[in-house]
Amino acid sequence: MTNWYTADLHFNHANIIRHCTRPFASAEEMDKEILQRLQCVGEDEDLWILGDFAFAKNAESRRYVAELFEAIPGRKHLVRGNHDHKSTRNLPWASVQDLVEIRDQEQDLVLCHYPLITWNKARYGALHLFGHVHDDFTGYHGALNVGVDCCDFRPVRLREIQSRAARFEAQPPIGIDANGNVEKQSK
Repeated sequence: MTNWYTADLHFNHANIIRHCTRPFASAEEMDKEILQRLQCVGEDEDLWILGDFAFAKNAESRRYVAELFEAIPGRKHLVRGNHDHKSTRNLPWASVQDLVEIRDQEQDLVLCHYPLITWNKARYGALHLFGHVHDDFTGYHGALNVGVDCCDFRPVRLREIQSRAARFEAQPPIGIDANGNVEKQSK
């Protein structure tokens, strides 16, 4: 079984283009391009969307977002983000969670919309995947931003995640040691 990971699609959200300097002239153009790049997911594969799927504030936009959802292949899982309101959560997801721990091949993963300082099994090699911060923060030791703004507007698989995460091993953020543990602060 193949798993794919992504975050921060922000379908139907014109303002995100300006906020994140996305290279699209309109929300419609952005939606079409992201939807096209999601077609790499197979019908029998799992797509984990780590939050901020879409904006739908009225009946017409909810119908539009539902059509986009149906056009995305695979079993779709939502790890809820701060912009995933009731209309998004009510789509026919395979699962909806705030944080989830899964195993992809032999790799333990902790999926959350938000970047965490530490997570379960961090000291044993578990990777943390997140979104939320768009292209402001790409990752740190053991943690990787899989948002579309960092991943060429497409989902990624484990092999690419592991390759990108390895770049951060020598440079954990302040307060996190090389094993993903919170360092004690001196007084």
